[in-house]
Amino acid sequence: MSIIKDKSPVLFFYNDSKKWLMNISKKEELHTHIGVLKHADAIGKEYGSRLMTNKDKYVYLLEPTMYDYIMKIQHGTQIVYPKDLGYIAARAGIQDGQKILEIGTGSGSMTSFVASIVKPRGHVYTFDVDEKFMKIAEKNIRRAGLSKYVTQTNLDLKTSKEIPVTEMDVALIDLGDPWVVLPKVRQMLKGSGCIFAICPTMNQLEKLTIALIENEFTDIESTEHIIRTIAAREGKTRHSFQGIGHTTYLCFARKAFFGRKAKTTTGVDTAPKAKAAPKAKAAPKAKAAPKAKAAPKAKTTKKSTTN
Repeated sequence: MSIIKDKSPVLFFYNDSKKWLMNISKKEELHTHIGVLKHADAIGKEYGSRLMTNKDKYVYLLEPTMYDYIMKIQHGTQIVYPKDLGYIAARAGIQDGQKILEIGTGSGSMTSFVASIVKPRGHVYTFDVDEKFMKIAEKNIRRAGLSKYVTQTNLDLKTSKEIPVTEMDVALIDLGDPWVVLPKVRQMLKGSGCIFAICPTMNQLEKLTIALIENEFTDIESTEHIIRTIAAREGKTRHSFQGIGHTTYLCFARKAFFGRKAKTTTGVDTAPKAKAAPKAKAAPKAKAAPKAKAAPKAKTTKKSTTN
């Protein structure tokens, strides 16, 4: 049985559009349009229990999932949505114990999600240049209880010559120009390591794909994920008018070793051509054997006849 205690995280759930994520505090109250909820009344109850407001409205006390944390985090930047995060985790094979490189922390939604998977033996190393957003991300990561699995660094990997980490299992890039950091990312990834880039436009996808080939990445795939909800009710189930349409494009690839230089953006193969093997020298012609001298003709003798 999972019991709610002081400081426990709770999702106060009224309906799909009205839900509040908070940490329980004995002296606090939650004021909503459906009434007031005293935190102290939730302490000692089992997750899943109902709690009544002073207006006789019920809310359910649910244990938050990572989905809830992501959808309720403080936004400093555009977040990566769960519909995209799930595919990223599955396609890249993210699992416990892995080392993850993230370039572009943003609000920390992807950071938190990935950290929740690689813990307790894995770690996320995330880099950003905006201190304001980094503070927002730090707060969101801490709220999800994942701070010890994440290392945040204020470093511009587009200009820095430093290689701060190596042998990463997966690299996640959320930049406007992800192709700029590919040479450095390649140095930080292990062989066959996966890379995922967030690309809002198709022009970015095109430039990135060209750069991936130039930097010897293979298994390149670009996708878009759209989720549509269903209003399932007895006798009148239909597609809902709600849903999450286009948010971004995803580009996936794996580090490989081509054994040659890849094609340039012009499509011309820059690989040095193998030198042709030197032609074998023709064998000297055998000297013709000297003609044998003709044997001297035998002398003929005239026979004399006697009458």
